[in-house]
Amino acid sequence: MFTGIIEEVGRVTSITNENDNRRLTVSASHLVKELKKGDSIAVSGVCLTAVEITPKSFGADLAEETWARTSFSRIKPGALVNLELPMRADGRFGGHIVQGHVDGTGKFLALDEIQDADNYWLRIEVPSVLTRYVVNKGSLSIEGISLTVAKVEGTQVTAAIIPHTTEMTNLKSLKPGDPVNLEVDLIAKYVEKMIRGDSTTSSLTIEQLVEQGF
Repeated sequence: MFTGIIEEVGRVTSITNENDNRRLTVSASHLVKELKKGDSIAVSGVCLTAVEITPKSFGADLAEETWARTSFSRIKPGALVNLELPMRADGRFGGHIVQGHVDGTGKFLALDEIQDADNYWLRIEVPSVLTRYVVNKGSLSIEGISLTVAKVEGTQVTAAIIPHTTEMTNLKSLKPGDPVNLEVDLIAKYVEKMIRGDSTTSSLTIEQLVEQGF
C-alpha cells in the first residue's frame, strides 16, 4: 500500500521486449538502496515488483494488463517517473490510500501558474466512466501523486499544485496530450459496490479505453 507521497523522480532507461516479456528499467539514486529483489515499488502510480537491482537502477517486468491499462505503453526512454516505496507499518499517512492499481489513463492538459501566486493549476481530462468517482475536495491519484480535486467540469479535473510538488514529481516534464495514470479513491468504489449490491468492476477494460480514445 502507498500514500501518494512521491519520494524520488526516476528516469526510464529502457523498455525491452523479449519473447513477449516486457521489462521496464528505471534509474534512481536513492530508493534503489532500500530495494531488494521481490520488493514492491510504485512507478508513476503503478505497483511493480523489482526483479533486477543494480546500484543505480531497478528493473520490473510488465504484465500485458499493466502494459495496456497504463501510460507505460506510450512512454519512451528518458521519460521521468514518480517513485514511492510502500508505506511502513509505523509510518504516517501523508496522502491517501493508494494501491498502485491503475483504473485508467487520463490526458494531461496543462500546468498553469496561478496569477499573483506561486502555485499552479493542474488540468487533466478524465475518461467519462471514471468521473463518477471524482468529487470536489476528494482524493485522486495522478501519476502516483496524492492530490485533492479543486474542480470538476464534465470530464475535466483541476487540482491545485504547490511549487514543492512540481519540483519533486514528473509534472513539470509532461506535455499537453501526454497520458497520465489515474487511480480513483478506493472508498468510492467500495461504496458503489455496496449500493449496487453486485460485483461489477469499476476499472476500465481495454475495450473501454479504446472507445474513450485513450
